[in-house]
Amino acid sequence: MRKDELVKAILKLNRTSVSRKAAATKATNAPTKTKTAQKSTKSDPAPAKRSRAAVPPKSASAKNGAARVEKSNPKVVRNIQNAHERREQLKDISHIDSDGAKDRIALMVRDSYWLHAYWEISRKSIQRAKAALAEHWHTARPVLRLMEVDGGAAERVVRQIEVHGGVRNWYIDVNDPPKSFRAVIGYVSASGKFHALSRSNMVTTPEPGACDDVDANWSDVAENVDRIYALSGGNDDENVSRELKEMLEERFSRPIGEPLGAQLGKVAERLHRQRPEFELDVDVEMIVYGRTRTGAYVTLSGDPVKVHEDGAFLVKMNLPDKRQIFPIVARSHDGLEQRTVALAIERNTKIMDPVSHDSSD
Repeated sequence: MRKDELVKAILKLNRTSVSRKAAATKATNAPTKTKTAQKSTKSDPAPAKRSRAAVPPKSASAKNGAARVEKSNPKVVRNIQNAHERREQLKDISHIDSDGAKDRIALMVRDSYWLHAYWEISRKSIQRAKAALAEHWHTARPVLRLMEVDGGAAERVVRQIEVHGGVRNWYIDVNDPPKSFRAVIGYVSASGKFHALSRSNMVTTPEPGACDDVDANWSDVAENVDRIYALSGGNDDENVSRELKEMLEERFSRPIGEPLGAQLGKVAERLHRQRPEFELDVDVEMIVYGRTRTGAYVTLSGDPVKVHEDGAFLVKMNLPDKRQIFPIVARSHDGLEQRTVALAIERNTKIMDPVSHDSSD
């Protein structure tokens, strides 16, 4: 090999060796950079991820904790329980708890424009109504329906009065006498589904002026029970109601609707009874009046009182010779508010010895 060829061969060999060393150095450094890149890729997002994940759990935990504190607050729980119990009390119109109890409602005529409904409902009937209405029971409310009966015995609803627990009688005003009516007590749901508990006897209001007004209070019914029984069809053989007679006799513990002969005999006995030549009879009546919120329910000693559109009410009643307490209770239309006023009244009548004056004095 000549000199110039030998120099070229040596240069070529050196270049090959340098290129191999450079390739080896590049191969050695490449994995180190990749691992570093991977480490930086994995480590960089971690703080952001941790910061994003840390906020929501803390906020959700705070909300759940506040909800648990609110639900477990004894005052809140007690208020919810009291409201629920109050609604159930207003819905429960039962008064009888015995096994052989009989559901019944009696309708009585007070005068040409007033009817008086009185009912007795057992607790078992309330349970049956609850089962019959099923999912509708939650929105059901007790009502008193007044049905008008025409000559063909067809009935239609003319009034629907919402009643409540603790009351067992109601006064109903009617118009355009004479007309025939029947009362039905039961439960009606928000969807309109009605479950009847008991139906009353049928009564007919008299012509205006055919009878004197009777004060709207149970204490007065005791003195006029025979007359009210007659007005309510008690002397009509076709429309007589055995339940009405039984209810009145149980209420006042005496026979109702005695035969005419017995009544005339008592009148004759009183006429022939020796009476003093000079008499002085004194009696006392009491008028209770007041005002409450429009649409409220008012009871006097448990008996309902008619409340006018402006919230005013008035009751006229006899005052017997003794001490009595008359609780007057007003309940709001929704039943959530109640106000009570108790009147303590005492009548003490003394009859003095008679005094006779000689004609010479």
